[in-house]
Parts: sequence; C-alpha cells; structure tokens
Amino acid sequence: MNAKRRPRQLRLAEASDDTPHYYGHRERLRQRLIAAGADALPDYELLEVILFASNPRADVKPLAKDLLEHFGGFAELLSTEPDALAGAGLGLAGIAALKAVREAALRLMRSELHERPVVNSWDKLIDYCTAQIAHGKVEEFHILFLDRKNVLIKHERQQRGTVDHTPVYTREVVKRALELGASALILVHNHPSGDPTPSKADIAVTRDIVKAAIPLGVIVHDHLIIGRGHHTSLRELGLM
Repeated sequence: MNAKRRPRQLRLAEASDDTPHYYGHRERLRQRLIAAGADALPDYELLEVILFASNPRADVKPLAKDLLEHFGGFAELLSTEPDALAGAGLGLAGIAALKAVREAALRLMRSELHERPVVNSWDKLIDYCTAQIAHGKVEEFHILFLDRKNVLIKHERQQRGTVDHTPVYTREVVKRALELGASALILVHNHPSGDPTPSKADIAVTRDIVKAAIPLGVIVHDHLIIGRGHHTSLRELGLM
C-alpha cells in the first residue's frame, strides 16, 4: 500500500527552506538604501549592492568585506586597475560594475565644473581631482582647459608615467590648449607616495609651461599636486 501523499503546504514549506538565506538580506538591503539613502549603509553593504547585479545568485558579503580589506578602502578599490581586481577574485561583471560606478561619480562631479567658473568652485575642483587621481599607483599628468569665463571646456590626461615620474612636454600642452580654444589652464598631477610636496622638476616644468603659454594669451592659473588626503598649490606656495 502506498504511503499517503504529504500535504501540499508541507511540501512548499520544505522547499522554501532551501532558499539561500541571503536572498532576504538582499531585499532588505535594497529597501534600506532606498528608504534611508546610501549614507545609511557602511562601505561593505554599499559594495554589496553594487555587486548584486554582477553575481545574482551568490552571497557577496564576504567578497565585499575581503575586497575592502585587501585594497584599503572604497576609494582605493574603485581606483584599482582591472587586472588587480581580477587577481583579487572579481569577475568581468564585477569589475565593470565598479568601473561604471566610479565613472558615474566622476561625471557627476565634472558636470558641476562645467556650470560655473572653476576658480569660484575651488573646493569642488579639489574634490574632483582627488577622486580622479589621488589613489593612482603611478603618476598621471592632467590638464583642465578653461574658457574666457574660467568654465571647464575639457579635462584630459596628457601623460601616464611611473611611480615617481611623468614626462611632460611643454609644446604639446600649449598646442592642445590652442586646439581647444582654451584661455586658461589648470595643471594637475598626483604623487602616488601620498606626499604632495613639489619636486624641483614639478616647479621647473610649471614655469616652462607658464612661459610658453603667456605669449599666446593662455593663462596658467595653478599647478595642483594631489596626494592622499592632502594637496599642494604651486601658486599658493609662490612657485609660479
């Protein structure tokens, strides 16, 4: 004689026990973010939300915590090169998600610099430059090209160098300014060591660019050196 069939409700209850515990966690985390805002989430939970889409089935909390610990924080993680992220266990979808988030944040900050004179939004400029290059592993030389009203026309990375040197070519800087019709420039580069103290080479190349730009009607407002948590203005130091 066949055993009695178990009630359907019991079978459904048993099936629900197989549901991964983190499914409910994902839903609660999304609801908290929407209701209370992203500020209410610690770094690892915000990173979890970013990684949800890249791995819809796994529990990403351990990975989020490991990544933040390994790279030293959220800013460092977002600035890390794709190869290093892959080596730490992230797949293509996760790497793309992080890079998209970083670029979206930079574009939001950059849009504010397009709307008003940069020289009147200095704090926002410093925040933008810090987000852009403060955590880079090698030196990068960037230029912000401004119009006659000192509104940002374009931001470009001109050179990418080594851990302690970036080649800068004065002629190329001035040539690009003329191509874009820029009336003023702000030079920016990072020191991967974290110390924004200008070197003799930093001072020399700044003066060379200023000297070449003046006869062409292009003003160099400043040369900013970005460290980690600190920055230096060559103009404020009287080195221009």
